[in-house]
Amino acid sequence: MLKQFQVGKMDVKVFEKRTEMGQVAAKETAEAIKKVIAEKGECYIIFAAAPSQDDLTAALVEDKSIDWTKVTAYHMDEYIGLDPEAPQGFGNYLKEKLFGQVPLKAVHYLKDIKGEPEEVCEKYSALLEEHKPDIVCMGIGENGHIAFNDPHVAHFDDDKLVKVVDLDDTCRQQQVNDGCFKTFDDVPKYAYTLTIPALMLPEYIFCIVPAPTKANAVKATCQGIITEQVPATILRIHENSNLYVDSDAGKYIL
Repeated sequence: MLKQFQVGKMDVKVFEKRTEMGQVAAKETAEAIKKVIAEKGECYIIFAAAPSQDDLTAALVEDKSIDWTKVTAYHMDEYIGLDPEAPQGFGNYLKEKLFGQVPLKAVHYLKDIKGEPEEVCEKYSALLEEHKPDIVCMGIGENGHIAFNDPHVAHFDDDKLVKVVDLDDTCRQQQVNDGCFKTFDDVPKYAYTLTIPALMLPEYIFCIVPAPTKANAVKATCQGIITEQVPATILRIHENSNLYVDSDAGKYIL
C-alpha cells in the first residue's frame, strides 16, 4: 500500500497496482460479509457492474471462506431499452463475472422486474425495503457519479430509492472509454438507478476505483466541499465507507 488516510469518515487506501487494490478490497469485503452472516444468518449486498470492479469480483470468486448460499444480491443500475440479453446489460455483466460463479441464495435482477418504468422502480424499491442491504460494493464514475446518479440528477435527500434517470454525456462517453460500447450513440440515454439514499443504507460501503480516467473524480471526491455536483463526496459522511484506488486513479491524492 502506498498511502492510507481519512477524509471525513471515509477510509482511503492507495495501492501501486490495481490487482493488489482488488485483493485487499475483496479481503475486507469478505470479512464484512462473514461478520454480517455471523450476526444475522444472511447478508444482502448491492453490487456495481463495470470493468472497474473486475479485480474485486475476481478475488471474491476465489475466496472460498464466503458462504455464498447465505448471500442475496442486488445490483445498483440498469440500462433502459437495451436488449435483455445484451452483454452490456449490468445484470448480464454481473452474472458473467460474479453471480454465475458462486452459489448465491438469490439474485434480484432489475431486468426481470415486469411493468412500466415507474412500476419497476416501485417493485425494486419494495425489495430493498423488505430486506435492507447490509453491504454495497461500488465504483465512482468519471463525472463523480455513484451508480447512475450523475451530477444533474443526484440528490442527497432523494425521496425515492430507485428512479429513472437520463445519462449525461460524460457518463455515456465513459461506457465507450471502458470498452462496453463501440460508439457514443450506442449507449442508451436512460437507465434505472438506485438513488444516493439507497446507496447510503448499508452498514458497509466498499468503493473500488482504478485507472487514470478516474483520477480527477478521485481528487474531487477526496478534496473540496461535499456537494451533489460531485455525488461521490457523500461517501465522506458515511460511518463505514472505504475507498480503494490504484496509483493511476490516486495520482492526485498521493
